[in-house]
Amino acid sequence: MVGVSYPIASRAESVKAAVMDIVRSAVHSVSSEGDEIRPRVTADDSEDIRQARQGDSDAYRRLVERYQNHVAQILWRFSRDRSVHEELVQDVFVEAYLSLNTYHGRAPLSHWLARIATRVGYRYWKEKARQKAVEPFSLEEWDQVADDDEILDRIEPDRAADILHRLLGQLPPRDRLVLTMRYIEGCDVAETSRRTGWTKTMVKVQALRARNKLKKLVERSEMELM
Repeated sequence: MVGVSYPIASRAESVKAAVMDIVRSAVHSVSSEGDEIRPRVTADDSEDIRQARQGDSDAYRRLVERYQNHVAQILWRFSRDRSVHEELVQDVFVEAYLSLNTYHGRAPLSHWLARIATRVGYRYWKEKARQKAVEPFSLEEWDQVADDDEILDRIEPDRAADILHRLLGQLPPRDRLVLTMRYIEGCDVAETSRRTGWTKTMVKVQALRARNKLKKLVERSEMELM
């Protein structure tokens, strides 16, 4: 990568190929929703960023290795399909590389990458909505789970998370995003505002509207929100 100038399109493909192996191993190691994996704070970030901007592929590889778990876990909220999830993670690091000159260091690199990851995931949801490619889901499945105490006792956390993921998939992407961030990731209004680029007022209004839509969706199955 050093000393070679690529057009934007071919450069993106080159970077994507270069980080693919690193990202693939990270994606398979972050496959469930557990405690948040926080990237370690390191003084090496600024030097690796400086070198990566000059075309040093090893420096950028170090950044990917340092933050791959952080990005992968954020994007697990957007797709639980492993192949899609892996591609989204790769897209984040490609986009981050191509816009590395816009990172000014005023916030931790993890915050900057989280914002890119949120944008990439949201873009994926919007594309799915345009294609009407929502995963099949029946609200009767919720009734079956809610009415069977034995199922409630033995239901696996992964299955419960999958059902919730598919239920939220029935909402428009904007509503799904704010509910995911506020009530699944546990982001406060300020963090949600920072990562989405919305104002704090917009976050509050959007969250209220989205909760009402979700409530109506669940009530159609004669269930009560907990």
